[in-house]
Amino acid sequence: MKNVLNRFVPRGYIPFQGSKTIINSSKRKLIPEVYTSNANKLCGSLAEVFDKLNITDGMTLSFHHHLRNGDYCLNMVMQEASKRGIKNLTLAPSSLFPVHAPLVPLIENQTVTKIYTNYLNGPVAKTISEGKLKELLVMQTHGGRARAIEAGELSIDVAFVAAPAADKKGNANGVDGPSACGALGYAIPDVKYAKKVVIITDNLVENLDYIEIDEKYVDYVVVVDKIGEQSGIVSGTTKITRDPVALKIARNTAQLLNELGLIKNGFSLQTGAGGTSLAVASEVKKIMLEKNITASFASGGITAYFVEMLEAGLINELWDVQCFDLEAVRSYKVNKKHYGMSSSKYANPYEEDVVVNKLDFVILGATEIDLNFNVNVTTDSKGLLIGGSGGHSDTAAGANVTIITTPLIKSRIPIIKKELTTISTPGEDVDVLVTERGIAINPKRTDLLDKLQNSKLNILPIEQLLEISYQYTGIPEPIKKSDKVIGVVEYRDGTIIDSIYKLGED
Repeated sequence: MKNVLNRFVPRGYIPFQGSKTIINSSKRKLIPEVYTSNANKLCGSLAEVFDKLNITDGMTLSFHHHLRNGDYCLNMVMQEASKRGIKNLTLAPSSLFPVHAPLVPLIENQTVTKIYTNYLNGPVAKTISEGKLKELLVMQTHGGRARAIEAGELSIDVAFVAAPAADKKGNANGVDGPSACGALGYAIPDVKYAKKVVIITDNLVENLDYIEIDEKYVDYVVVVDKIGEQSGIVSGTTKITRDPVALKIARNTAQLLNELGLIKNGFSLQTGAGGTSLAVASEVKKIMLEKNITASFASGGITAYFVEMLEAGLINELWDVQCFDLEAVRSYKVNKKHYGMSSSKYANPYEEDVVVNKLDFVILGATEIDLNFNVNVTTDSKGLLIGGSGGHSDTAAGANVTIITTPLIKSRIPIIKKELTTISTPGEDVDVLVTERGIAINPKRTDLLDKLQNSKLNILPIEQLLEISYQYTGIPEPIKKSDKVIGVVEYRDGTIIDSIYKLGED
């Protein structure tokens, strides 16, 4: 089967029909009946939880990733499952990181046979790329995962929620205690719609001043020594780059935004937490100061840089689905203009008043981009899983202007390809590519091209940028591609935008 992008879709899955054509129109189901809040919910161990819930073969277990590469809870739960000889589990973690390497032998011995996730890297990603997961990996978007849970398409038997603070009744938050991680936005759909919910905490308290997860959704509470390493939240670059190429890209991006009239009072934005994205934010900040401009809000995963802008009065509000560093955690706890939101409020395509639809612009990255502006952020050029859409497709679909910032060449390989290894985000939702050697505007955005007629920026057709890259790298040899499908890339509406293939032989 093929979708509109002419990509193979395995039998039984619905092909992608375009970002403006919602095929899979499942509606939100009613929240399951809640459980009594007066019951004794405190358990002495995860083993006791497994006994009480009768966790057994074939169940679906979910986890959230707010502790990122510092998370201990998924490994704890899966160690208990392995000890009991449970098999054929489906896992639905919102993301997976190198810290989750203990999953590798559990994939190989079929304790785990299927995985739904939004992002993954490290040993688990490599193992799946090698074709060792029995069933297909399903890569979702942040908003798409929330939609699938709420529609009942991703049915969760037990949601395990790492909570930095909780009471015996099951009320919990992410802001108190030694493992504070900030907003718990990705856990909210799981908590509301899973058949059973277990809070795992290392900080049991009598009363919480702030409740992010309500006791009415929670079945059991387990206290452990430590739910994770707080420092692991900062996994990856969360500081402005010093690389001169990336800084040039950032300056050009800010100038472009200014010429398009997007930096004006009340504008809204989202950038990633990477060095180049933060450099763009820094350049935008300079223009804001020069023109005395205040933004209405910034959204997504929040970093210290946006906290500084909030506290300086340059941004009125922050809408936070996860905190990318400890300064963001602090701000989320104390600043009344720093709001938390669920992943559904953030990016669910069926959510009313969804935040991504209010963005004036979003700054995103790319592993590869093709001549039709389709973007890959799921695999590298050889097909190794290195990430995933996360909020990439969600924000690209929602924002008024979607900008990809990237060097023209990475590791001696052109970033622009005639054919992508994997499509993560459709080109119909991508408007601009900014590189150090030129800027390409998607031809469908004639409104942007009209505004830039007198620009001094180096605006070129994307085909010309590809030819420029070939002057430095030559035309790359085609990479051998396996014909074995090991996963699918699910668009935010549940349709399949592309398939993921086993790593080819060298």
